Amino acid sequence: MILAKTLAVMVALGLSSAVPMSVPSGAIDDVIDREMSSSGVPGLAYAAVVDGEITSVGARGVVRLGGETAVTPETPFLTGSISKSFTALSVMQLVEAGEIHPDDPFSQHLGDFSSGAAQDITVRQLLSHTSGYSTLQGNVSHTDRSGGTDELARRVDQLASAAPAHAVGEWEYSNTNYQILGRVVEVVSGQDYQSYVAEHILEPIGMRNSFVADGEVHPSMATGHRPWFGTKRPFAENRTYRGTAPQGGIVASANDLVRYLQTMMNGHDDVLSAEGKSAMMRQASAASPFYGLGWFVDSDNGTVSHSGTSPGFETLATMVPTEKKAVVVLVNAGSGVGFGETTQLRNAITAQALGLEYDGEGSRLSQKTLFVALVLLPFLYALSMIWAWRHRMAIRAKSGTFGRFSLWFPLLTTLGAAWVILRLVPNLFGTPLANIRLFQPDLGIALVATAVTGVLWAVFRLAVAYTGSTGTARRASPPGGVGRS
Repeated sequence: MILAKTLAVMVALGLSSAVPMSVPSGAIDDVIDREMSSSGVPGLAYAAVVDGEITSVGARGVVRLGGETAVTPETPFLTGSISKSFTALSVMQLVEAGEIHPDDPFSQHLGDFSSGAAQDITVRQLLSHTSGYSTLQGNVSHTDRSGGTDELARRVDQLASAAPAHAVGEWEYSNTNYQILGRVVEVVSGQDYQSYVAEHILEPIGMRNSFVADGEVHPSMATGHRPWFGTKRPFAENRTYRGTAPQGGIVASANDLVRYLQTMMNGHDDVLSAEGKSAMMRQASAASPFYGLGWFVDSDNGTVSHSGTSPGFETLATMVPTEKKAVVVLVNAGSGVGFGETTQLRNAITAQALGLEYDGEGSRLSQKTLFVALVLLPFLYALSMIWAWRHRMAIRAKSGTFGRFSLWFPLLTTLGAAWVILRLVPNLFGTPLANIRLFQPDLGIALVATAVTGVLWAVFRLAVAYTGSTGTARRASPPGGVGRS
C-alpha cells in the first residue's frame, strides 16, 4: 500500500525527479521536435510564465487526426485532474466568505452523510485526500455516465452509503473527495458547479476560451485520442460529462490556464486572498506531506503542480511560486503502455520552460515487452489449440495420476491467471477493468483476450482428452488398468 501511494504521488507530481538548474539547455520548440513524434500525440499546446509575466506560448499539430484544423494556444483541452485545484479554490472562496469552515465535517452541508461512516470527515480532509476514500472508489465513477443536470447530485447521494476504504486521516488520492466537494459547493452556494466556477473563477480571471464540462458536445474543443496498438484513435465526438466535472471537467486553453497559474502566484487578493492561495500551495497537514489543497507540493524543488489524465487527454500544470514561474502543457492523447507515452514530452517541455534539470523517463523496454506479450498471448493460445487438436491421440492417451495432473493443471493455472488479470491487476492500479478499457482500449482488449483465450485453451485440451475413442476407453478403465502411465 505504501508503495502504491508513493507511485501515485510521483505520477501526479510529474517532475518529481527534476532539480533546479540555472540555464535551460535548449528551446521549447527543440524539445517538441525531439519528443512529439515518439509520443504519438496529434496536437499540443503550452504556455509559460517567467517573473510573473507570460513569456511564451505555442502549439503544434491538429485538433483531430485526419483533420486539418490546427491546435492553437486558444484551443480548449480537457484538463483532467488539474480541475481539482478549481474545486479547491471554489471551496476556499466559500471558506473566506464564512460559508464553510474547513475543519467542520462536510456532512453539515450534505445531510445524507450525517449518520454514515463518513459523518466525521472534514472538508480539509477531503481537500487533502486524507478522508480515507480510496483511489479505486474514486475511479469507479468514470464508468457511470447517466447524464442529466443533476448527475453530480445523484452520484454523491449514492456515495452516502459507501464507507471509506481506509481510516480517516490516511492519505490516498481519490476522485471521490472532489466529487463530494463539488456537491458541497453546489449546496452552499445555491448554484450548480458549472455556474459557480464560471462566475467566480473563469470570468474574473478572463478565461474566455474555457468552460466547465456540462454534458454537451463542444466542436471547438481538441478531440481526445486513445492508444490503439501503437497508434492513436480519436473519440467520435467531443462530449463532456457533468458528473466528473469537480474532479476532472475543467476545459481550458493553454493561454487561459497559464493566466490561472499567474493569478495563483501574483500575491494579490483577487479571486482569493493572497494568504488563501498560499495555503493551498503548501502541505495541508503532517498526514499529507505531498499534497496541499488541490495541488501537489514538492518541497525539494519548490514546485507546486498537478497532472491530469482523462480519456484521450493528458496535461501538466507546474508552478515555482517563489520565482513566479509556471508552465502548462496540454496534449490531446492518452498514453499507451511503453508505446506512445506522453509523460516524457510533457515533463521535458515543463523542465525546459522552468529551467529544471530532467533526465527523461528511462528505458520503457519492460513496459513494451509486457504489452507485446499481452497482445501475442491470445494468438499463441489459439495456435496451441490447433496443436492440441492435431496431437489429440497423444493427449487422449494420458492416464494415471501424472496424466490427469498434466490435463487439469493448465485449467487451474489459466483460471488463476484470469483472476489476476481481470481482478487483481486492476485493483492494484486502483481502477476497475472498465476504466482501463475507457482510457486504454488496446490494453483492455489485450487483458481480456489473454484471460479468456487462456481458459479456453485449457478447456479445449480437456474436451479433446475426454472425447473420442481413447478418452472413452480411459474413462471406462479402472485405476491401474490398461494404459496407466
